[in-house]
Amino acid sequence: MVSEEGAQSISEPAVVGDYVLRSKLGEGAYSTVWRSEHRATGETVALKQVRLSSLSRQIRSCLDCEISFLSSVNHPNIVRLLDVLQADGCIYLVMEFCAGGSLAAYIKVHGRVQETIARRFMQQLGAGMEVVRSHFIIHRDLKPENILLSGPEEDRVLKIADFGLSRIVLPGNSADMVCGSPLYMAPEVLLFQRYDEKVQFFLNFFTAIHHIVVRLTFSAFVQLLKNIRSSTSLPFSGLILKELHPDCIDMCSRLLCVNPARRLSFEEFYWHGFLQTKRLGI
Repeated sequence: MVSEEGAQSISEPAVVGDYVLRSKLGEGAYSTVWRSEHRATGETVALKQVRLSSLSRQIRSCLDCEISFLSSVNHPNIVRLLDVLQADGCIYLVMEFCAGGSLAAYIKVHGRVQETIARRFMQQLGAGMEVVRSHFIIHRDLKPENILLSGPEEDRVLKIADFGLSRIVLPGNSADMVCGSPLYMAPEVLLFQRYDEKVQFFLNFFTAIHHIVVRLTFSAFVQLLKNIRSSTSLPFSGLILKELHPDCIDMCSRLLCVNPARRLSFEEFYWHGFLQTKRLGI
């Protein structure tokens, strides 16, 4: 699921099913991701090891949602689930390996990317989210670290990954569990309010916009969190780079609207003029 950058090799590789665990790619509260190889074919994959004993009822439900959703989709902008294994009190999700690493790593190397690349990434994010939305899934932890890249450097393909906190929210319903990464939470989540699918249009596209088309330092991020919690104004317009295309500025401003009722809907985002430029060959 992620690149080999920062991977920790293990002295005596373990074997799970047909896969040999080669190095640790990352670790979270409930899981560890390993770069692994198929013993017969040599194919490189990412094994997400989930320790069942550490899961609460709610997180186990999220895991079931992740497996069910990924098992049912095959889309270029969503990471592929190849197999599911169970051994020694753990569930292993065999995922495609994305050699391009995460969007976070890409931004760290390249800095703020060009507007044309940002447009392409947002189009791909929108295409993936269209599938997520069609299954009534809310991701709830979409951030640069959970957006992966594959393909050659000059033509990266964005893939939405890590649905470990996802859940189904049917139309007209809402959720109230506070989860995810605070720096990428929508205002209504930070304020412990109930939320629906519009929550992910704030955090999903804030993820894409962060360090791509917005001048936003860490200290500015912290100040935004404070402003949200105190219900003061959020001067997003002052953070958006003035040299950007007017359509880009309009889209960013409307995606980052604090009030979910005024925030862009998915359809409004997907068919926004800024993203249609490339699609229509303008």
